[in-house]
Amino acid sequence: MKKHLRKMALILVMVVLLMSGCSILEEAEDEVDDVAVQEMHQDYEEMEITIATGGTGGVYFPLGGAMATIFNTYVPGLKATAESTGAAIANIDLIRTGEAKMAFAQNDITYYAYTGTEMYSDEMDLADNVRGLAVLYPEIIQIVSLVESEIDEVEDLRGKRIAIGAERSGTEANATHILQIHGIEKEDLEEVHSISFAQAVMKMRNGQIDAAFVTAGIPTSAISEMIEYMDVSIVPIRPEIIRMLSDRYPFYVEVDIPAGTYEGQETDVTTTAVMAMLVVSSDLPEMLVYNMTQAIFEHQEFIAEIHERGNDIILETALIGMPVDLHPGAARFYEKHVK
Repeated sequence: MKKHLRKMALILVMVVLLMSGCSILEEAEDEVDDVAVQEMHQDYEEMEITIATGGTGGVYFPLGGAMATIFNTYVPGLKATAESTGAAIANIDLIRTGEAKMAFAQNDITYYAYTGTEMYSDEMDLADNVRGLAVLYPEIIQIVSLVESEIDEVEDLRGKRIAIGAERSGTEANATHILQIHGIEKEDLEEVHSISFAQAVMKMRNGQIDAAFVTAGIPTSAISEMIEYMDVSIVPIRPEIIRMLSDRYPFYVEVDIPAGTYEGQETDVTTTAVMAMLVVSSDLPEMLVYNMTQAIFEHQEFIAEIHERGNDIILETALIGMPVDLHPGAARFYEKHVK
């Protein structure tokens, strides 16, 4: 009996020692990793970067401004400025040409640019310097129409005057896909305007167009504001059409715009969405991107104060739908912080 007890005690001691050893090893690995991070801390000099966002009436612009504030406050040696742009496609071009070092984009557009497919199939220069930093939130394709234009479904756009987004924007690409899947060509429309949503709102206010596409997080401030002085509605897209769309373009998913998102919206509106993401240039220093990624997630509450889509920026979903290779700095951050 005593021999049995001594044997059990010995086993317990060995288990404790093994657990302690594992703990010590884990702590040592963390310390080594921390040292490696510290050694990289000075591997870049002070620099200025431009964050390419989107139109002032969308979601990219306020989120980009919030991130610039965070970087300027918490990232050593970095001065960041957010600038309004034509959004997704224009932003990818700005990264490709080096005119911007960080940008908001759609995951579908990023993938097409990176692989030279879809609208980039004829491009000579691939956007092979684009790297992922984080996937942010769903970008909802919203078709906003004047109630007086009697547009109850997408097919009713035939013969109407519509805005499809700024030229070479993600919205323009989404609008083109949705019209095509419904069998609607540009020749079937009375007028087609390739303009930003802010410009489209002005034309709708003046009765010059009937409907406009916008791809953005919800609620989109420009839509909320126009509802205050115009009688508009959000045009739904039928689920079976969305399934056809996603079969052809796998980045599209079915979503609902919940009732109450906009004043006077009494029911859910079914539509489709892609994902908003942050991309950076591959030539940014590894430690700089590590610090930028860390600053975003450590101060996410500030971003959410600026726009409620900031609540969607969380570690758990930051890599879901990532269409391109991560920047090494972002990859190092996720390896350390995502279990």
